[in-house]
Amino acid sequence: MSNKKIFADKKGAIGWLVFNNPEKRNAISLDMAKIATQILDEFSNDDSIRVVILRGEGGKSFVSGQDISEFEKLRSTPEGIANYEKITNGMYQGVRDLKKPSIAMIDGFCMGGGVALACACDFRIATENSIFAVPAARLGITYRPNFTRWVVETVGITYAKEILMTGMKFSAKEAKVMGLINQLVEPDSIVQFMEEYGERLANNAPLSVESSKVIIEEVGKIADNWDEEKCISLMNMCSNSEDYKEGRRAFMEKRTPNFKGI
Repeated sequence: MSNKKIFADKKGAIGWLVFNNPEKRNAISLDMAKIATQILDEFSNDDSIRVVILRGEGGKSFVSGQDISEFEKLRSTPEGIANYEKITNGMYQGVRDLKKPSIAMIDGFCMGGGVALACACDFRIATENSIFAVPAARLGITYRPNFTRWVVETVGITYAKEILMTGMKFSAKEAKVMGLINQLVEPDSIVQFMEEYGERLANNAPLSVESSKVIIEEVGKIADNWDEEKCISLMNMCSNSEDYKEGRRAFMEKRTPNFKGI
């Protein structure tokens, strides 16, 4: 499954999921999310694939989150929001639930949902010119509970608060200090590095790698006493607010939003 804006590539034991929307910094449309989910399913069921790498086309961006230009049409009513969340979450959760190791190849901008997508992967490799940010607070929305959990698991509570509540941009070096990325490499060597890194994983015993992934996830769990329903209620409140309407319109009009807390 593929189209012009998203496609799969297979090289040996490595499956590549490529986001090809460089004119929008590889923002993910609803159709792209649907196809990405199908590609992930294909990779998951292909025994010859042992590692999955996600990357953005164009050399300037990994993924800049969802395509906000679609929000007014597809994500502006409670019904539209619910459908949009269901489809897009299927892609993000599909990355997180892969039994095979997954790697985010980050070269350039990694914004919004792109950060969640990177944190859903097992490993994150970035070039020195990469930039990270989650501007949800400047759009009047908030991260989904599962997105937030992945960020917290990756960088810890203190840095997660700084990323999600300030909306600040962070350099690749700052991201490395946070633990947001595993390895920092030169832009010219990123492809070779990814191939070698992926091959190293692919050459290990699949049962051992997949078992380690499951066990690490299990031992990393804390007592399941957080209120997911409350989190989703807060997320829906933001998505149905006047501030969200103002945030998405200000983004499209390239102006500073005027939030009123309603």
